[in-house]
Amino acid sequence: QLQLVESGGALVQPGGSLRLSCVAAGFTLNAYAIAWFRQVPGKEREGISCISSSGGSTKYAASVKGRFTISRDNAKNTVYLQMSSLKPEDTAVYYCAKVDTEWWGCTYKGMDYWGKGTLVTVSS
Repeated sequence: QLQLVESGGALVQPGGSLRLSCVAAGFTLNAYAIAWFRQVPGKEREGISCISSSGGSTKYAASVKGRFTISRDNAKNTVYLQMSSLKPEDTAVYYCAKVDTEWWGCTYKGMDYWGKGTLVTVSS
């Protein structure tokens, strides 16, 4: 069974850092681009970052650029989202999702598998 499992969400103070992980189970992640999304209840899901299958291409939403870094370790079948300088408005459930291609320009569309999410709360 193909699965994506996120972890690393926590309660963190403003200005703090967290690293989220997205681990693939049941398939090899290295052939696929991955995106991170986040969603606040009552709001639309927001695509925030993408990475190509090789890790050579990345993209960030303006809301996180310069604060978040996406990376991947294909040997560990894992994609990471390093988050720093966190703000209360970063509070959300964070999801990873895969697309069935190596890179697609990071349109945040066409995702075929999703994780169940991990909660990040930024609060003092």
